[in-house]
Amino acid sequence: MDESWVNGKLLADKTIVVTGCSSGIGKEVARLVKKLGGDVLGVDVHKTEENVDELYIADMSDRRTIKALVQAMPTRIDGIVNSAGLPPTAPAHLVIAVNLVGLKYYTELMVPKLNDGASIVNIASLAGFGWQNSIPAIKASENLAFEDIEDFLIRHSISNEGGRSYFFSKEALVVWTMMNRWTWRDRNIRMNTVSPGPVETPILKDFLETLGERATEDRKTMDRPGVPEDIAPIVAFLLSDMTHWIRGSNIPADGGMSSYLHIKNNMLEETKS
Repeated sequence: MDESWVNGKLLADKTIVVTGCSSGIGKEVARLVKKLGGDVLGVDVHKTEENVDELYIADMSDRRTIKALVQAMPTRIDGIVNSAGLPPTAPAHLVIAVNLVGLKYYTELMVPKLNDGASIVNIASLAGFGWQNSIPAIKASENLAFEDIEDFLIRHSISNEGGRSYFFSKEALVVWTMMNRWTWRDRNIRMNTVSPGPVETPILKDFLETLGERATEDRKTMDRPGVPEDIAPIVAFLLSDMTHWIRGSNIPADGGMSSYLHIKNNMLEETKS
């Protein structure tokens, strides 16, 4: 990818936290933040020395670990990129714990450590596209605690069959981001979401395994799968000082798949009527 545009040092002197920094999209975001002049505080369950100024080892499915992580982190942070996540092949309760409950808990605890004007970017997914069909469960998950996850999954018939736990975690994340578009407006702290389509990362095989024929059909609507280099510049832009008026947005980065689904679904509705 042509990176001649990075010479302006878009993120100069900014300190950015990147969770899930050791692989996939998180790793590429950390690399690009460094190249754009920022400092990276990496968070991951795995050790890495690439593209991080400091590394914090943490399990984002555990409340006590997250609390200790926040206490250990410095203040005056300019941005958080919530990229840590589990694929749909992981146990359903862990998918919800990491991708949703832990992410929200960590972010809310971190807000006092953010500078005014900071940016929070959540990595969601095209899997969150159909959130309108899950409103009762999303509402019920608003204050979901770690210890209540398994009961919640039973009550709302959410398992990892067909990747449902993963899909729900991303649906609820998109809605949480929209609902908090103005929560920290008095400090000019904004939060947005980027929703990639299928991306060539270590967990892509997990999606193909879980979704099977559906994934094969979805990929036919694209010219190619994405790569982390397609996603990281969007995240960097949202972290920059050029985006203070973008709040609560869900930005698709999916090779046109969400546009295809919008058109397909609307055409079907028109045919039915």
